[in-house]
Parts: sequence; C-alpha cells; structure tokens
Amino acid sequence: MLYSAYVEIDTDGSASGYFPDVPGCIFAGDTPEETVKDAHSALEAHFELMADKGMAIPESSDSWNLDMSPENDSGEEAKPGRWIYVEIDTTKYLGKSDRINITMPHLLIEKIDKAVGQNSRYTSRSHFIAEAARKELSQI
Repeated sequence: MLYSAYVEIDTDGSASGYFPDVPGCIFAGDTPEETVKDAHSALEAHFELMADKGMAIPESSDSWNLDMSPENDSGEEAKPGRWIYVEIDTTKYLGKSDRINITMPHLLIEKIDKAVGQNSRYTSRSHFIAEAARKELSQI
C-alpha cells in the first residue's frame, strides 16, 4: 500500500516529515536518501507497534489531504516541502495468514496473474486479492 508523506526541507538540506494518514508517525534525515529510508523505517515500526497493541492499521487516503498553503487557517506556517509516497506491505500486520479455497472465473484469475506479473508491488496472487479486499472493505 502507498502512503503519502509530506517532507519539509530545511535550509541546510536536511529534512523531516510526517504521514497525514498515520498520526504520530514522523521521520527525518540529513539527505534525501536518508529521509526516504527513515520514512519507510518509521512506518514499519509504527505499524508493528500498532499491531502488537491490537490497533487497526490505518488506510491510506486516495488523495493528499493536507493543505500547506498560507491560507489554510491551520495556524501553521507553510514550509517548503514535497510530497512523497512510501510503499509498505501492510498484510504482515494483519495477523496470521489462513489458507482458504475459493472459486473464481478463469479469465479473472488470468487478469490477476497478469497484474501481479506486471507490477512488483504485488508479491503473489494472494497478496493482490488481499489488497483488493482491504480496499473494498475500507469503503464499507
């Protein structure tokens, strides 16, 4: 799943940021590479702690939901920054996997397999189906 993060860039080139969809998850780095690496590590650690405490892993929103314009009336001063996406496999935080047997139309299975083969985001057919189910369930 892709999570959007806002990265504020300081005058010395270092940066810090946060995930609007994941309250309390912050990260920082001295270089752009370190910042992105720390963003991924921060999200992993945050979700691991949430899973250990039995908390639900937040869904990623489909759009950037933070207005950084000076007119946003948040009382916060707008800082120069950039939006980034951090990809993380959230299925490992959902608990133990169970094997199930399902029936699907052959052409649908072929389309799923083709999508999995063309997109490295999905590690398997099961991963694709789990992500599709999570997305659908988040809209209920």
